[in-house]
Parts: sequence; structure tokens; C-alpha cells
Amino acid sequence: MQDSLLQRVTTAITGWAVALLLFFPIGWMVLTSFKTEGDAVKSSLAFTPTLASYGEVLARADYLSFALNSVVVSVGGTVLALLFAIPAAYSMAFHPTARTRGTLLWMLSTKMLPPVGVLVPIYLLFRTAGLLDSRIGLVLIYALMNLPIVVWMLFTFYKEVPNDILEAGRMDGARVFSEVWHLLLPLTMPGVASTGLLSLILCWNEAFWSLNLTSAGAAPLTTFIASFSSPEGLFFAKLSAASTMAVAPILVFGWFSQRQLVRGLTFGAVK
Repeated sequence: MQDSLLQRVTTAITGWAVALLLFFPIGWMVLTSFKTEGDAVKSSLAFTPTLASYGEVLARADYLSFALNSVVVSVGGTVLALLFAIPAAYSMAFHPTARTRGTLLWMLSTKMLPPVGVLVPIYLLFRTAGLLDSRIGLVLIYALMNLPIVVWMLFTFYKEVPNDILEAGRMDGARVFSEVWHLLLPLTMPGVASTGLLSLILCWNEAFWSLNLTSAGAAPLTTFIASFSSPEGLFFAKLSAASTMAVAPILVFGWFSQRQLVRGLTFGAVK
């Protein structure tokens, strides 16, 4: 009994310690955003809260325009990735070939390539196609960036579905589209939803491509944050305020969707 109690207490303490450790950078960023530049440099916990940094940030840049760009390109990139990944994962899960596993591994290996390694050819392609500083360009690059992960996740979810269910649908005359739309997607909706949520978060937080492929017209919130780094130095209070305003929407969204995300990521783990 004592060992069980000690184990529960130890687990709780460890969990809280890890949670606080992970939350500390975010909490410190939020605290710094309410400081003056002088207090921010001192890194002191004793300060008088002020909204001056938020006022200067809003006065300097059109936050709503950056936020709208982030919403459009993140949702667009996620939807486009799912449109390509759902049929690809379906084909590899239920109609595998000798090269299916190798194809999956190759797709995943592309995530190991540093983005800067393909920056020049991507930039030249986008310039030729007229996609620089455009929402469509960011939607395309975000979808391609997350496609390997989205395909892999959907593939693992689809493998949990008994093939007998789909065969029963085929015997009733279901074609491929009806099979996917009416049978596969409803059965794997938690997994599809969690995959979409993860892709949305990755798109929202992507900074490398947005900084290199946009300037003003289609710039999302990651570019909004970077605009507060200047040759004169880093203004930590303003930078923290801009960062807080940029991450707040996705943090709130993640908080409300965490149950769906966990449910989807554990889909099929327990039968």
C-alpha cells in the first residue's frame, strides 16, 4: 500500500516538474511582454506590469492582417495535405505492393533534409511561377512540408481498420470513392482529425519558409515576430509581446482540442 502511494506521489511530482519545465519558456515570454524594455533586460520578477509593449506592437504593424494570413495558409496547407494524403494512405494501406514500405521510408526521409538545402531551387521555382509573397505559394509549400508526416499518420490509422469491412462494402457495390467516404473516413475520423490538428499546428509555427518566401502581402505571424528584430538589437519586451500575440491563438486552439488530439493519436492503441 505504501509502495503504491509512493509511486503515485512520485509520478505526480515528476509529471508536474516536467510540465512546469516545458511551460517555463512560454510563461517567461508572457511575463516579459508586460515589462518595460529596462525591466526586460534585468530579467527580474519584481516589476510593474504595463501594456506599453502591446500598444507599440499594434501601432507598428497590422496584427490582424498577419493573423488572417496565418489562418488562411495554415488551414489551406492542412486541407491540401489531407486531400493528397488520404488517397495515398488508402492505396498503401489496403493495396500494398513490394515497394510500399520503401516508399513510406523514402517519404519520411525527406523530413531529414534541412530546408535550407532546397531553398535556392524552391525560391527560383516560386519566382518563375509568380508565387513569391503569395498565400497560394505558402499553402503549397506548407502542404508539401507536412505531406510525409500526414501520409504516415493516416497510413497507421488505416492499418487498424479490418479489411473485411471494406470488402463487405465492395460486395454491396461500393466503388473506391464511396468506400473511402462512407466507410473508411467515418471509422478513422479521430485519427484524421488528430492528423489535421497536428498539421495545422506545424503550419502555424513554420517560420523558415514564411521568412524566405514572403515579404509583406502574404506574411504570416512568424514574419510578424521576426519584424521586431532590428540592427539596433533585440527589444525583448516588444519581441515577447509580438510572440505572445502570435502563439496565443494556436495555444488556445490546442487547449480546447487537446482531448481530440490525444484521442486521435491513441486511436487503435487499445482494442
